[in-house]
Amino acid sequence: MTQLQDRRTTRALRRPHWAWIIATVSFITLIGAAGFRAVPSVLIDPLHEEFGWSRATIGLAVSINLVLFGLFSPFAAALMDRVGMRRVVVAALLLVAAGAGLTVFMTASWQLLLCWGVLVGLGTGSMAMTFVATVTSRWFVRHRGLVSGILTAAGATGQLIFLPLVAALATEHGWRTPAVVVALAALAVVPLVLVFLRDHPADVGTTAYGATGDEPAPAPVTGSSAARALRTLRDAARTPTFWLLAGGFAICGMSTNGLVGTHFVTAAHDHGMPHTTAASLLALVGIFDVGGTILSGWLTDRIDPRLLLGGYYTLRGLSLLILPALFAPETQPSMWVFIVFYGLDWIATVPPTVALCRERFGVSGPVVFGWVFASHQLGAALAAFGAGAIRDTLGDYGLAWYLAGGLCVLAALMSVSIPGRREPETSR
Repeated sequence: MTQLQDRRTTRALRRPHWAWIIATVSFITLIGAAGFRAVPSVLIDPLHEEFGWSRATIGLAVSINLVLFGLFSPFAAALMDRVGMRRVVVAALLLVAAGAGLTVFMTASWQLLLCWGVLVGLGTGSMAMTFVATVTSRWFVRHRGLVSGILTAAGATGQLIFLPLVAALATEHGWRTPAVVVALAALAVVPLVLVFLRDHPADVGTTAYGATGDEPAPAPVTGSSAARALRTLRDAARTPTFWLLAGGFAICGMSTNGLVGTHFVTAAHDHGMPHTTAASLLALVGIFDVGGTILSGWLTDRIDPRLLLGGYYTLRGLSLLILPALFAPETQPSMWVFIVFYGLDWIATVPPTVALCRERFGVSGPVVFGWVFASHQLGAALAAFGAGAIRDTLGDYGLAWYLAGGLCVLAALMSVSIPGRREPETSR
């Protein structure tokens, strides 16, 4: 009998913990949903040429996407507590697929705003970074920072996979082909989510990875998910930590998704660089971001997250201030240095921000992070539209780069000013 128990124990030890299965499925899911992030930067010029829409109009569609991406995020986190991660994620993937796929039929700019802006914005906002925060909070005690970094890097990995593909397909076959490919990629992940994704460790008879004792699944959340999200915002907004995190993360969104992610390819093309070359450079940002974000997660487990954020924002600001001088028809060594340097810092801010939300706001941390992430997307939306307007008005993007660089230095100061003491938890 003892030998049989020993053999069962040995087999159990050899099997991977369920938390790692959940993390793997989550990583693949985030890659599948990340395809759309590669679309706007590559398709701005093709849409402008075919329909005559201004870059500000196309940027407005991206802005609506980013606003909904952010504002719906905390509600999605609360909804995951109510109906489960699996249902929310499946619905999100279907919305992304619909928003990307329906663009092939559009003939007017309002349809672009509906597809790119509303449908994809709600879909991506339903999972995004709050999904990362929810997975790590429920399934991991040990290595939370590292896993946050790995899952956050999934977005960059998706960018790495899709950007060169989208650019090549748009060049060879027109912009409609990559839109269909992105829609199919989102749909392809749905069966994986349905089969493997689970809401809590107790659902499969285990505990969170690194937990010291039996931890039953939390009691089902009752009441309105929207009311809980708003109540959490009300309580968090009473603390200086929330506003400093939200303000810094808004600038983070401006200087990444909103500006570089949306306008880098067009800005490089303004200086004579082919779209495919510029898209490949942006994809390389994704390569280095994978390593930088995972390293940031590892560092978050060991170093004060406030100091990490201060360093990340300072370095990013300096890199953006010198970027206008680096654009040229061909890729110079100085541009390669920027791509490596900026890539390592692209979204390295996420793991320490998630850690601070969890640290300071306890059980409500994922929902609080949803609101902080909403500020990130509002900043990104402002930059996506504003940089397009600057380009239309002044004829180049120079002012946009300088403004973003200066704001990053401000974000660094805000981050190191976050109080060191633990603040009261928000309501559950």
